[in-house]
Amino acid sequence: MTQYRNLGRTGVKVSPLCLGTMMFGARGNRDHEDSVRIIHRALDAGINFVDTADVYSAGESETIVGKALAGGRRDNVVLATKFHGSLGEDPNERGNSRRWIIREVENSLRRLGTDRIDLYQVHRPEPDTDFDETLGALTDLVRQGKIRSIGTSTFEPSAIVEGQWLAERRGRERVVTEQPPYSLLARGIEREVLPVTQRYGLGVLAWSPLAGGWLSGRYRKGAAQPDSSRADRQAERFDIGSPENAAKLDAAEALAQLAEEAGLTLIQLALAFVLEHPAVTSAIIGPRTFEQLESQLGADEVRLSRDVLDRIDKIVPPGTNLSARDAGYNPPSLTEPEQRRRGH
Repeated sequence: MTQYRNLGRTGVKVSPLCLGTMMFGARGNRDHEDSVRIIHRALDAGINFVDTADVYSAGESETIVGKALAGGRRDNVVLATKFHGSLGEDPNERGNSRRWIIREVENSLRRLGTDRIDLYQVHRPEPDTDFDETLGALTDLVRQGKIRSIGTSTFEPSAIVEGQWLAERRGRERVVTEQPPYSLLARGIEREVLPVTQRYGLGVLAWSPLAGGWLSGRYRKGAAQPDSSRADRQAERFDIGSPENAAKLDAAEALAQLAEEAGLTLIQLALAFVLEHPAVTSAIIGPRTFEQLESQLGADEVRLSRDVLDRIDKIVPPGTNLSARDAGYNPPSLTEPEQRRRGH
Protein backbone atom coordinates (compact mmCIF):
# COMPACT_ATOMS: atom_id res chain seq x y z
CA MET A 1 0.00 0.00 0.00
CA THR A 2 1.32 3.43 -0.95
CA GLN A 3 2.61 5.45 1.99
CA TYR A 4 1.98 9.06 0.99
CA ARG A 5 4.43 11.77 2.02
CA ASN A 6 4.10 15.45 2.90
CA LEU A 7 4.96 17.78 0.02
CA GLY A 8 7.14 20.14 2.03
CA ARG A 9 4.96 22.11 4.43
CA THR A 10 2.02 22.53 2.05
CA GLY A 11 -0.17 19.94 3.76
CA VAL A 12 -0.53 18.12 0.43
CA LYS A 13 0.08 14.36 0.43
CA VAL A 14 1.88 12.85 -2.56
CA SER A 15 3.09 9.41 -3.56
CA PRO A 16 6.82 8.60 -3.22
CA LEU A 17 6.90 7.81 -6.94
CA CYS A 18 5.93 10.75 -9.14
CA LEU A 19 5.01 10.01 -12.75
CA GLY A 20 7.16 12.10 -15.06
CA THR A 21 5.79 12.48 -18.58
CA MET A 22 8.79 13.72 -20.57
CA MET A 23 8.74 10.56 -22.71
CA PHE A 24 5.13 10.97 -23.85
CA GLY A 25 4.88 12.65 -27.23
CA ALA A 26 7.22 13.20 -30.16
CA ARG A 27 10.42 12.69 -28.17
CA GLY A 28 9.30 9.31 -26.84
CA ASN A 29 5.99 7.44 -27.08
CA ARG A 30 4.09 8.99 -30.00
CA ASP A 31 0.95 6.91 -29.40
CA HIS A 32 -1.40 9.10 -27.37
CA GLU A 33 -3.79 6.29 -26.46
CA ASP A 34 -0.95 4.07 -25.25
CA SER A 35 0.51 6.94 -23.23
CA VAL A 36 -2.89 7.59 -21.64
CA ARG A 37 -3.17 3.92 -20.67
CA ILE A 38 0.28 4.07 -19.04
CA ILE A 39 -0.78 7.13 -17.04
CA HIS A 40 -3.98 5.38 -15.96
CA ARG A 41 -2.01 2.30 -14.87
CA ALA A 42 0.23 4.49 -12.72
CA LEU A 43 -2.77 6.19 -11.11
CA ASP A 44 -4.46 2.86 -10.48
CA ALA A 45 -1.25 1.66 -8.78
CA GLY A 46 -1.48 4.48 -6.22
CA ILE A 47 0.60 7.22 -7.84
CA ASN A 48 -1.20 10.54 -7.32
CA PHE A 49 1.59 12.90 -8.42
CA VAL A 50 2.15 13.75 -12.11
CA ASP A 51 4.90 16.02 -13.40
CA THR A 52 5.19 17.47 -16.89
CA ALA A 53 6.49 20.63 -18.61
CA ASP A 54 5.41 22.91 -21.43
CA VAL A 55 8.63 22.19 -23.33
CA TYR A 56 8.21 18.40 -23.37
CA SER A 57 7.54 17.66 -27.04
CA ALA A 58 6.55 21.33 -27.44
CA GLY A 59 3.38 21.01 -25.35
CA GLU A 60 2.35 17.57 -26.60
CA SER A 61 3.11 15.92 -23.26
CA GLU A 62 0.80 18.35 -21.45
CA THR A 63 -1.91 17.58 -24.01
CA ILE A 64 -1.56 13.84 -23.37
CA VAL A 65 -1.72 14.37 -19.61
CA GLY A 66 -4.86 16.45 -20.10
CA LYS A 67 -6.48 13.60 -22.03
CA ALA A 68 -5.53 11.11 -19.31
CA LEU A 69 -7.00 13.24 -16.51
CA ALA A 70 -10.25 14.03 -18.31
CA GLY A 71 -13.43 12.33 -17.16
CA GLY A 72 -13.12 12.78 -13.41
CA ARG A 73 -9.51 11.84 -12.62
CA ARG A 74 -8.18 15.38 -12.27
CA ASP A 75 -9.39 16.04 -8.72
CA ASN A 76 -7.40 13.15 -7.24
CA VAL A 77 -4.10 14.07 -8.89
CA VAL A 78 -1.48 16.55 -7.72
CA LEU A 79 -0.57 18.08 -11.08
CA ALA A 80 2.78 19.76 -11.65
CA THR A 81 4.17 21.43 -14.74
CA LYS A 82 7.03 23.77 -15.59
CA PHE A 83 7.91 26.81 -17.72
CA HIS A 84 11.17 28.35 -18.98
CA GLY A 85 12.23 26.48 -22.12
CA SER A 86 11.96 27.97 -25.60
CA LEU A 87 8.70 27.34 -27.47
CA GLY A 88 9.21 29.50 -30.54
CA GLU A 89 11.58 31.64 -32.57
CA ASP A 90 10.47 34.81 -30.80
CA PRO A 91 13.09 35.52 -28.09
CA ASN A 92 10.26 36.33 -25.66
CA GLU A 93 8.61 32.91 -26.08
CA ARG A 94 10.77 31.51 -23.32
CA GLY A 95 12.33 32.35 -19.99
CA ASN A 96 11.29 33.53 -16.55
CA SER A 97 9.88 36.99 -17.31
CA ARG A 98 6.47 38.17 -16.13
CA ARG A 99 5.53 38.70 -19.78
CA TRP A 100 6.11 35.04 -20.65
CA ILE A 101 4.81 33.49 -17.42
CA ILE A 102 1.43 35.25 -17.61
CA ARG A 103 1.03 34.16 -21.23
CA GLU A 104 2.37 30.63 -20.93
CA VAL A 105 0.38 29.59 -17.89
CA GLU A 106 -2.77 30.05 -19.98
CA ASN A 107 -1.34 27.79 -22.68
CA SER A 108 -0.48 25.09 -20.14
CA LEU A 109 -3.93 25.31 -18.55
CA ARG A 110 -5.53 24.90 -21.96
CA ARG A 111 -3.36 21.93 -22.96
CA LEU A 112 -3.88 20.24 -19.59
CA GLY A 113 -7.64 20.80 -19.76
CA THR A 114 -7.82 22.19 -16.24
CA ASP A 115 -8.52 25.46 -14.45
CA ARG A 116 -5.61 25.22 -11.98
CA ILE A 117 -2.08 23.84 -11.69
CA ASP A 118 -1.16 22.44 -8.29
CA LEU A 119 2.59 23.06 -8.62
CA TYR A 120 3.99 25.51 -11.19
CA GLN A 121 7.76 25.24 -11.41
CA VAL A 122 10.56 27.41 -12.82
CA HIS A 123 12.28 24.84 -15.03
CA ARG A 124 15.75 26.41 -14.84
CA PRO A 125 17.37 29.55 -13.42
CA GLU A 126 17.76 32.62 -15.63
CA PRO A 127 20.47 34.89 -14.19
CA ASP A 128 19.62 37.91 -16.37
CA THR A 129 16.02 37.98 -15.09
CA ASP A 130 15.44 39.36 -11.58
CA PHE A 131 14.00 36.47 -9.60
CA ASP A 132 11.69 38.92 -7.85
CA GLU A 133 10.16 39.60 -11.28
CA THR A 134 9.48 35.88 -11.61
CA LEU A 135 8.16 35.47 -8.08
CA GLY A 136 5.95 38.53 -8.45
CA ALA A 137 4.22 37.05 -11.49
CA LEU A 138 3.83 33.66 -9.83
CA THR A 139 2.46 35.28 -6.67
CA ASP A 140 -0.23 36.99 -8.75
CA LEU A 141 -1.16 33.63 -10.32
CA VAL A 142 -1.50 32.02 -6.88
CA ARG A 143 -3.78 34.84 -5.75
CA GLN A 144 -5.84 34.47 -8.93
CA GLY A 145 -6.29 30.75 -8.20
CA LYS A 146 -4.62 29.63 -11.43
CA ILE A 147 -1.76 27.94 -9.60
CA ARG A 148 -1.66 26.58 -6.07
CA SER A 149 2.06 26.47 -5.25
CA ILE A 150 5.45 27.51 -6.66
CA GLY A 151 8.48 25.32 -7.25
CA THR A 152 11.94 25.52 -8.80
CA SER A 153 14.04 22.99 -10.68
CA THR A 154 17.82 22.55 -10.69
CA PHE A 155 18.53 25.73 -8.74
CA GLU A 156 21.82 26.41 -6.99
CA PRO A 157 21.70 26.49 -3.16
CA SER A 158 22.23 30.26 -3.10
CA ALA A 159 19.30 30.76 -5.48
CA ILE A 160 17.07 28.59 -3.30
CA VAL A 161 17.95 30.76 -0.31
CA GLU A 162 17.39 33.93 -2.34
CA GLY A 163 13.87 32.78 -3.17
CA GLN A 164 13.08 32.33 0.51
CA TRP A 165 14.54 35.75 1.33
CA LEU A 166 12.52 37.47 -1.40
CA ALA A 167 9.30 35.87 -0.20
CA GLU A 168 9.90 37.06 3.35
CA ARG A 169 11.18 40.56 2.59
CA ARG A 170 8.97 41.49 -0.35
CA GLY A 171 5.73 39.71 0.46
CA ARG A 172 5.90 37.13 -2.31
CA GLU A 173 4.48 33.62 -2.26
CA ARG A 174 7.12 31.21 -0.99
CA VAL A 175 8.78 28.59 -3.18
CA VAL A 176 7.73 25.27 -1.60
CA THR A 177 9.59 22.66 -3.68
CA GLU A 178 12.85 22.09 -5.53
CA GLN A 179 13.33 19.55 -8.33
CA PRO A 180 17.01 18.56 -8.63
CA PRO A 181 18.80 15.68 -10.40
CA TYR A 182 19.63 12.88 -7.97
CA SER A 183 20.75 9.30 -8.46
CA LEU A 184 23.32 6.74 -7.40
CA LEU A 185 25.64 8.21 -10.04
CA ALA A 186 24.87 11.88 -9.38
CA ARG A 187 24.99 12.64 -5.66
CA GLY A 188 26.26 16.22 -5.85
CA ILE A 189 23.11 17.71 -4.32
CA GLU A 190 23.89 15.96 -1.04
CA ARG A 191 26.54 18.63 -0.34
CA GLU A 192 24.33 21.72 -0.14
CA VAL A 193 21.05 21.50 -2.04
CA LEU A 194 19.41 18.85 0.13
CA PRO A 195 20.56 20.38 3.46
CA VAL A 196 19.21 23.76 2.31
CA THR A 197 15.83 22.29 1.32
CA GLN A 198 15.63 20.64 4.73
CA ARG A 199 16.47 23.89 6.48
CA TYR A 200 13.61 25.71 4.75
CA GLY A 201 11.13 22.83 4.73
CA LEU A 202 10.95 22.43 0.95
CA GLY A 203 9.63 19.32 -0.73
CA VAL A 204 12.12 17.64 -3.08
CA LEU A 205 11.19 15.95 -6.36
CA ALA A 206 14.27 14.07 -7.60
CA TRP A 207 14.56 13.90 -11.37
CA SER A 208 16.51 11.27 -13.31
CA PRO A 209 16.77 8.76 -10.43
CA LEU A 210 17.84 6.16 -13.00
CA ALA A 211 20.52 8.52 -14.34
CA GLY A 212 18.87 8.78 -17.74
CA GLY A 213 18.91 4.99 -18.15
CA TRP A 214 22.41 4.28 -16.85
CA LEU A 215 20.78 2.49 -13.90
CA SER A 216 18.21 0.56 -15.94
CA GLY A 217 20.48 -2.49 -16.11
CA ARG A 218 21.23 -2.00 -19.79
CA TYR A 219 24.61 -0.30 -19.30
CA ARG A 220 27.01 -3.13 -18.48
CA LYS A 221 30.66 -3.81 -19.20
CA GLY A 222 31.13 -5.90 -22.32
CA ALA A 223 27.63 -5.10 -23.58
CA ALA A 224 26.88 -3.16 -26.74
CA GLN A 225 25.87 0.48 -26.64
CA PRO A 226 22.12 0.45 -25.81
CA ASP A 227 19.73 2.04 -28.28
CA SER A 228 18.31 5.19 -26.74
CA SER A 229 16.61 8.32 -28.01
CA ARG A 230 18.30 10.21 -25.19
CA ALA A 231 21.69 8.94 -26.33
CA ASP A 232 20.89 10.13 -29.83
CA ARG A 233 20.25 13.64 -28.48
CA GLN A 234 23.08 13.71 -25.90
CA ALA A 235 25.81 11.44 -27.23
CA GLU A 236 28.52 12.76 -24.89
CA ARG A 237 26.46 11.93 -21.81
CA PHE A 238 25.62 8.36 -22.80
CA ASP A 239 28.54 7.06 -24.91
CA ILE A 240 29.86 4.01 -23.03
CA GLY A 241 33.15 4.26 -24.93
CA SER A 242 33.82 7.80 -23.72
CA PRO A 243 36.67 8.20 -21.19
CA GLU A 244 34.45 10.67 -19.30
CA ASN A 245 31.86 7.95 -18.78
CA ALA A 246 34.29 5.21 -17.71
CA ALA A 247 33.63 5.90 -14.02
CA LYS A 248 29.88 5.71 -14.57
CA LEU A 249 30.19 2.38 -16.36
CA ASP A 250 32.37 0.97 -13.57
CA ALA A 251 29.92 2.19 -10.94
CA ALA A 252 26.88 0.87 -12.82
CA GLU A 253 28.54 -2.54 -13.01
CA ALA A 254 29.38 -2.58 -9.30
CA LEU A 255 25.90 -1.38 -8.35
CA ALA A 256 24.27 -4.04 -10.54
CA GLN A 257 26.28 -6.71 -8.73
CA LEU A 258 25.31 -5.23 -5.36
CA ALA A 259 21.64 -5.21 -6.34
CA GLU A 260 21.82 -8.85 -7.38
CA GLU A 261 23.43 -9.82 -4.06
CA ALA A 262 20.68 -7.92 -2.22
CA GLY A 263 17.97 -9.74 -4.17
CA LEU A 264 16.88 -6.62 -6.01
CA THR A 265 16.89 -5.32 -9.55
CA LEU A 266 19.20 -2.41 -10.24
CA ILE A 267 16.12 -0.27 -10.86
CA GLN A 268 14.73 -1.11 -7.42
CA LEU A 269 18.08 -0.37 -5.79
CA ALA A 270 18.36 2.98 -7.60
CA LEU A 271 14.86 4.21 -6.74
CA ALA A 272 14.99 2.95 -3.15
CA PHE A 273 18.31 4.75 -2.65
CA VAL A 274 16.89 8.10 -3.77
CA LEU A 275 13.80 7.68 -1.59
CA GLU A 276 15.95 6.75 1.41
CA HIS A 277 17.26 10.31 1.83
CA PRO A 278 15.13 12.11 4.44
CA ALA A 279 15.04 15.29 2.34
CA VAL A 280 13.48 13.60 -0.70
CA THR A 281 9.71 13.62 -1.08
CA SER A 282 9.32 11.82 -4.41
CA ALA A 283 11.41 10.24 -7.13
CA ILE A 284 10.26 11.11 -10.63
CA ILE A 285 10.02 8.06 -12.87
CA GLY A 286 9.77 8.64 -16.62
CA PRO A 287 8.58 5.49 -18.41
CA ARG A 288 8.04 5.36 -22.17
CA THR A 289 6.42 1.90 -22.18
CA PHE A 290 4.24 -0.29 -19.96
CA GLU A 291 7.21 -2.57 -19.34
CA GLN A 292 9.32 0.31 -18.06
CA LEU A 293 6.52 1.45 -15.75
CA GLU A 294 5.97 -2.04 -14.34
CA SER A 295 9.69 -2.43 -13.62
CA GLN A 296 9.55 0.66 -11.39
CA LEU A 297 6.23 0.26 -9.59
CA GLY A 298 6.67 -0.97 -6.03
CA ALA A 299 10.21 0.32 -5.64
CA ASP A 300 8.94 2.75 -3.00
CA GLU A 301 8.22 -0.25 -0.74
CA VAL A 302 11.86 -1.40 -0.80
CA ARG A 303 14.01 -0.51 2.22
CA LEU A 304 17.78 -0.79 1.95
CA SER A 305 19.81 -2.18 4.82
CA ARG A 306 22.58 -0.17 6.46
CA ASP A 307 25.11 -2.58 4.96
CA VAL A 308 23.82 -2.00 1.44
CA LEU A 309 23.84 1.77 1.95
CA ASP A 310 27.40 1.63 3.29
CA ARG A 311 28.52 -0.35 0.25
CA ILE A 312 26.84 2.18 -2.06
CA ASP A 313 28.85 4.94 -0.35
CA LYS A 314 32.06 3.08 -1.19
CA ILE A 315 31.10 2.72 -4.86
CA VAL A 316 30.00 6.35 -5.27
CA PRO A 317 31.09 8.59 -2.37
CA PRO A 318 28.46 10.91 -0.87
CA GLY A 319 28.22 14.32 -2.55
CA THR A 320 29.88 13.09 -5.77
CA ASN A 321 28.76 13.51 -9.38
CA LEU A 322 30.69 11.01 -11.47
CA SER A 323 30.12 13.23 -14.52
CA ALA A 324 29.78 17.01 -14.49
CA ARG A 325 27.19 16.68 -17.28
CA ASP A 326 24.77 15.08 -14.83
CA ALA A 327 24.52 18.20 -12.67
CA GLY A 328 21.63 19.38 -14.85
CA TYR A 329 22.66 23.04 -14.84
CA ASN A 330 25.91 24.98 -14.78
CA PRO A 331 25.73 28.77 -14.23
CA PRO A 332 27.08 31.26 -16.79
CA SER A 333 29.98 31.95 -14.43
CA LEU A 334 31.26 28.52 -15.47
CA THR A 335 29.98 28.19 -19.03
CA GLU A 336 30.80 31.69 -20.34
CA PRO A 337 34.56 32.47 -20.29
CA GLU A 338 33.89 36.22 -20.72
CA GLN A 339 32.48 36.30 -17.18
CA ARG A 340 35.84 35.22 -15.80
CA ARG A 341 38.15 37.46 -17.87
CA ARG A 342 38.69 41.16 -17.42
CA GLY A 343 38.89 43.33 -20.52
CA HIS A 344 38.78 40.64 -23.27
